[in-house]
Amino acid sequence: MKINLGKYELENPVALAPMEDVTDLGFRLICKEFGADIVYTEFISSEGLIRSARKSTQKLITSEKERPVGIQIFGGDPNVMAEAARMAEDAGPDFIDINAGCWVPKVAQRGAGAGLLKDLGQMKSIIHAVKSAVSIPVTLKTRLGWDSNSITIPEVAKICAGEGLSALTIHARTRAQHHDGDADWDWIRRIKEMAELPIIGNGDIRSAQDALDMFESTKCDGVMVARGAVSNPWIFRDIKHLIKHGAVPPPADFRERADTCLRHLKMEIGLKGEHRGLTEFRKYYHGYVHGIRNGSTLRSTLVRLETFPEIEAAFNRFLEGMPPPEDLAASIADRAPLIP
Repeated sequence: MKINLGKYELENPVALAPMEDVTDLGFRLICKEFGADIVYTEFISSEGLIRSARKSTQKLITSEKERPVGIQIFGGDPNVMAEAARMAEDAGPDFIDINAGCWVPKVAQRGAGAGLLKDLGQMKSIIHAVKSAVSIPVTLKTRLGWDSNSITIPEVAKICAGEGLSALTIHARTRAQHHDGDADWDWIRRIKEMAELPIIGNGDIRSAQDALDMFESTKCDGVMVARGAVSNPWIFRDIKHLIKHGAVPPPADFRERADTCLRHLKMEIGLKGEHRGLTEFRKYYHGYVHGIRNGSTLRSTLVRLETFPEIEAAFNRFLEGMPPPEDLAASIADRAPLIP
């Protein structure tokens, strides 16, 4: 089943998951460059939006280069969510995504995010309010249920289809699991068999082979990559190549990773200023140097530097002393996720 997001009709898309403090504009553009078909903003508080909180409104910024892009909002009040959705639509995204899966206590225990899984009537009211408030497509991302004793994803899928949502993304864990244990892909398969809307599968896609396995085992309409992209933004390119050619391309060598890291850092500085850009970028270094000989030493150096020229010089010094390229290649499948 194709996924229709406004003027975009997508077949078997590979999406970058919305991740708080990770999927800002700079990182989304990097992942888009390497083949992400759909990208999402970090989740945005509906309460923060309607109160014009700076942190919330800044997350509305998108780029023509990243389309189709969705703005994800969260909240527990239908009226507030509707108003926030209208404000988000004014920012010019291609669709609005409702967060019904965030497990963080300060969100879920206030009846938002995964908290909606404990009150499907409220979830339906929010979906209806948001869908009625905007003229662009609406999607929803959720989990299997609050815990293993309350798997509600079949009912959620029926609600989403009945309200006319454009897609449902299923993170195949419960709220109680957080990011622990294995994602249960069989639930994605079961929901795909009964659902009357496109299903995007999410959970434990850390390599191109994982994505292909999810497509084949669940018959889902799209896959979503989260932590696997933070440690390896090239994963989107790898997935596309594997599906098309039956093999994963050689991993990026260190020079390509260094160049990409510096371009990414430049974007962050341009968006946030040098001090904030450099500080908030430190979480990405692990992915760019992971698997490289003496990479941990380089990372320890980079996180202490305070200007772009210093960081560029550190990369250049490291490159000058690198061993031959064939010794640099790190197995993409073995790369550990950055976020626990």
